[in-house]
Amino acid sequence: MLSRKTKYGIKALSFLARNSSQTTFAIATIAQAENIPHKFLEAILLELRKNSILGSRKGKGGGYYLLQPPAQIRMSTVHRILEGPIAMLPCVSLNYYEKCEDCPDEDACTVNRLMLKVRDNTLEILENQTLADLIGN
Repeated sequence: MLSRKTKYGIKALSFLARNSSQTTFAIATIAQAENIPHKFLEAILLELRKNSILGSRKGKGGGYYLLQPPAQIRMSTVHRILEGPIAMLPCVSLNYYEKCEDCPDEDACTVNRLMLKVRDNTLEILENQTLADLIGN
């Protein structure tokens, strides 16, 4: 299941993309508009800023803004930042691979074969969806 952290992150990014004509948005504005707990959103936006998805300005008129056009922000990137690996098992992960302790032969493992398909299909969707696609641009 998708965590609330990732769900709220996508909602916040969508808000920023839909309203990109305005320069910056305060956390409180985004939280209220998207019905996200303020403190939780603060941590999410900070993580997105640390990973170069968002920028921020302090002071009067400050807030958060997108560093890239929505068409350049892939959902696979957002997912990896907020959720971690796309694969459901470490033995099929492209970026976080680990061998399963209980599996002597990955090539013969039926669970591995199934999860490879799940990973590949999920990755294809997330790689081919951008923030612009989500907001209909």
